[in-house]
Amino acid sequence: QVQLVESGGGLVQAGGSLRLSCAASGRTFSSYAMAWFRQAPGKERDFVATISGSSGNTILADSVKGRFTISRDNAKNTVYLQMNSLKPEDTAVYYCAARATPYYSTTYYRYDYWGQGTQVTVSS
Repeated sequence: QVQLVESGGGLVQAGGSLRLSCAASGRTFSSYAMAWFRQAPGKERDFVATISGSSGNTILADSVKGRFTISRDNAKNTVYLQMNSLKPEDTAVYYCAARATPYYSTTYYRYDYWGQGTQVTVSS
């Protein structure tokens, strides 16, 4: 069983930056692919970014390419989402997810564990 705890959300003006963190329990963190998804009110949960296990390969959604970066520190059991040049349309609850395989996926139902979510609000 893996427990995920997100932090770092908040209120920021458009053009600003935030860094989300997701701390995972367990001893085999490097064997899990990790991802961030987001969900705005009344909308479906959307893929944001994913990173593979030990190799650290990444995929970003087109809407965040050039602005967001996903990274991981396997020694700290933590995955990060650095968000720059934030826009009001980035406003959502951001969820961290873990998949019990090192191979990443952009599909939410392929993830086995989820955090509780952290709110990101970008004001115009």
